[in-house]
Amino acid sequence: MDDAPPLVEAVRHFNRFYTRRIGVLQEGLLKSPYSLAEARVLYELAHREDPAASALVRDLGLDAGYLSRILKGFEKSGLVRRSRSKSDGRQSILSLTAKGRKAFGALDGQSSEEVRGMAGILALADRRRLADAMRTIERLLGGDRIGMAPAVPYVLRPHQPGDMGWVAHRHGVLYAQEYGWDETFEALVAEIVAKFIRKFDSRRERCWMAERDGEVVGSVFLVKRSKTVAQLRLLLVEPKARGLGIGRRLVEECIRFARRKDYRKIVLWTNDTLTAARKIYERASFRLVEENRHNSFGKDLVGQNWELEL
Repeated sequence: MDDAPPLVEAVRHFNRFYTRRIGVLQEGLLKSPYSLAEARVLYELAHREDPAASALVRDLGLDAGYLSRILKGFEKSGLVRRSRSKSDGRQSILSLTAKGRKAFGALDGQSSEEVRGMAGILALADRRRLADAMRTIERLLGGDRIGMAPAVPYVLRPHQPGDMGWVAHRHGVLYAQEYGWDETFEALVAEIVAKFIRKFDSRRERCWMAERDGEVVGSVFLVKRSKTVAQLRLLLVEPKARGLGIGRRLVEECIRFARRKDYRKIVLWTNDTLTAARKIYERASFRLVEENRHNSFGKDLVGQNWELEL
C-alpha cells in the first residue's frame, strides 16, 4: 500500500494530539481518582441492563484478570454490587450502587463539560463537521461491525436552531398517531418550547437532543421552576429508536444535571396512558404524588404529577 506510511503517521499524530487533548495521559481521567479503563467500566455499568463481567470482557476487549481487579476495587469502595443471575446461577450480574451512580454522574458530567469547552470555540457548522468526521472515522475503522457496535448507538447533544420546530412537530404527529390526541397538544408543546428559548437560563436549564446516524430521534428538557425545584418536560423517543435505552438515558441526564446544579427536587407532569414513560420515571425513583382527571387534547385523561427528591 503506497498510502500506508502517510496514513500511519497521520493516525499516530492524531492519537498523540487527542490523548493529550482529553487528558488521557494524566494519572486520573478528568482529574478524577479513576483511570481511563476504570472510567469506561463505570460508563458501561451505568448504561447496560444487568451486565455480566464476561460481557464486559468480550465487548471492551479487556483482560479478564484486569477487569476482575477493577471490579474488586469498585466493590471495596462501595461503587458496585454483584447478584446471582436468575437465568444462569453460574454468572454474577453487576450493577452500580447509589454511591456508584453518584460517582459516575460526577465523572460523566465533567466529561460532557470538557467536550462543551472544546466545542465552544467552534462555529455551529464546524461542530457538525467535527461530529461527522468522528462518525466517519468510527465507521471506517469498523465501529458498526458485528461485535464492535457501541453499547450506546446514539449521541446526545445540546439544542441548536431548528430543534424546537422538530420537537413540536414530532410531538404533534406521534401523539396523534399513538394516542389520538388533537392539534391542541402540538400547540401546547409549541408554547413550551417557545418559552424555553425566550427565557433560557444556560446555567440552570438544559435541552438534550438524541441523534442516531445523524438523525434526531429523541429529546428532553429540564427547566427551572424555582431555585430548588426543576421540571422535566417533553420526553420523546421516536418509535424506530425505542428499545435502545434512549429514554432512560435522557432522564438520567436530567437527574445528573439537576444534582450538579443543587436542585433539591425534580417534578414532572404526565398522563396515565403514557405507560412506557411512566416505567422510566418509576425506575429512576420518581414517586407519583397526585392524579387528576381532565379533558384535554380531545380525550378524557388522568393527569399525574411525579416527584424525585434529590
